[in-house]
Amino acid sequence: MIKPLPLYIGLRYTRARRRNRFVSFISASSMLGIAVGVMALITVLSVMNGFEKELRERILGMVSHATVQGPSAGLSDWQTILPTLDARDDITGVAPFISGEVMLTRGSAVTGTLLRGIDPAREGQVSKVATHLVSGGLEGLESGAYKIVLGSRLAAGLGVGLGDAVNLITPEVRASAAGILPRLRRFEVTGIFEVDMAQYDGSLALIHLADAQRLLRLGDQVTGIRLEFEDLMLAPSRVRTIARDLPGAYRVSDWTMQHQNFFRAVAMEKTVMFIILMLIVGVAAFNIVSTLVMAVQDKQADIAILRTLGAKPSTVMGIFMVQGSLLGILGTLIGTVGGVALALNVESIVPAIEQLFGTEFISGDVYLISNLPSDLRVPDVWRISLSAMALSLIATLYPAWRAARTAPAEALRHE
Repeated sequence: MIKPLPLYIGLRYTRARRRNRFVSFISASSMLGIAVGVMALITVLSVMNGFEKELRERILGMVSHATVQGPSAGLSDWQTILPTLDARDDITGVAPFISGEVMLTRGSAVTGTLLRGIDPAREGQVSKVATHLVSGGLEGLESGAYKIVLGSRLAAGLGVGLGDAVNLITPEVRASAAGILPRLRRFEVTGIFEVDMAQYDGSLALIHLADAQRLLRLGDQVTGIRLEFEDLMLAPSRVRTIARDLPGAYRVSDWTMQHQNFFRAVAMEKTVMFIILMLIVGVAAFNIVSTLVMAVQDKQADIAILRTLGAKPSTVMGIFMVQGSLLGILGTLIGTVGGVALALNVESIVPAIEQLFGTEFISGDVYLISNLPSDLRVPDVWRISLSAMALSLIATLYPAWRAARTAPAEALRHE
């Protein structure tokens, strides 16, 4: 079988032991640079994908895919539209809720808290808080029992556990013989949850819907109705349909509206990180230019002989393009394998490093999540690998073009 001449000679040049060891060193460093850049890019994007996925699942596990609210502060006819929403095939979960800001006290400990009134029978349809309970349960939340479920960090800050009492203070005040006093109610802790997000573990408290109505003096009103869909990515289109079909004036919003800036910022960070890390690959690919320029200088006599024997300039150009591209392909393959292996095992590697050095890279007190997740996506791997190979191929064009312009007589004059 006859191989194409540029491919055959290019592979021979790549395998051959060079007389100039500095050229060999530059070639190896170029290949290693591309491998490190590709590996870093795959790992970093996988970790950022993991962060985005974890945050989306945890945030939406506590808030909801969509929310129906009234045109003003409260929703008064929620019991009328609840059966209508239950009957829709595109909605998998419906639950009313009340939201407000209160203060919790226990002895000298005082903390501001986001209060959420829920229907325990329906809450499991729209949130995953029941699956994150570390003690107690939502079944203890009964109308008139004045029981409360706290986040783990919130409970620890107040120094309370199951069966302990906390005082709940609303921002409203009441007049009495003793003067103006804040509204206060004692609640018994009946459950503690932990979703591993400081935003909720440290500031969210759940009580029964009816207790929240009485405490906040809402009468029969609720803040709104939370909705759950089978596919959260379809929420924007489903929300428009629901808003059109509901009778009356309602404000219907989905999770992309509520957290639009946050997820847009994450997407922008991923794009910027891709560009920055791709510059590492670009620098390594630029080293291929240096490698081939020196290789062309080293092979002047060989090029002249090939041209004398009838080789076309395009053949000479192809030889050095093969040589340079092979460095990029090998570096990309090594980096891809290393990046995939690192991305698949980063969740176990990072805790081992933390334990070895006795440190904590991601503190739950500072960041929204306290672990380092990874979500390896095949399209990202292909995009990174093909981009690295393309940069390597582009880097070979100028040195190969210079080699094709070599004049045989000038090259052989000093041999």
